[in-house]
Amino acid sequence: MEQANALSGIAVGDECKMKFLELKAKRNYRFIVFKIEETSYQVVVEKLGQPNEKYDDLVACLPPNECRYAVFDLDFTTNENCQKSKIVFIAWAPDSSRIRSKMVYASSKDRFRKELDGVQVELQATDLSEMSYDIVKERAIS
Repeated sequence: MEQANALSGIAVGDECKMKFLELKAKRNYRFIVFKIEETSYQVVVEKLGQPNEKYDDLVACLPPNECRYAVFDLDFTTNENCQKSKIVFIAWAPDSSRIRSKMVYASSKDRFRKELDGVQVELQATDLSEMSYDIVKERAIS
């Protein structure tokens, strides 16, 4: 077991994996926002974005002073005019969030991310400018 995993001791709820599989395989959701319950140290689903929702809807769900994980099913057109889709993992840790919270999310990120088989793009952001739609799309294309 990695040192970070031993330190974080975080549990991933079955609902997290189940909802992620539904997003990946069935495209039932556009995005999922996850949070770590500080009392149980378990990652839980906080919000499910409906298929018709947009990236801006995900961004609006992220609290300005608290950390979160999120996945977004990004549809985009490549420079060669091909329609593509990639699942983007976002680690949201705003500068204004509590230090302890940032440490828990940072030390748990890799373990949680490994539970989500099929994520193709990863992004870390401390403010909204670091996760603009253009940045996310550029990461997905490259």
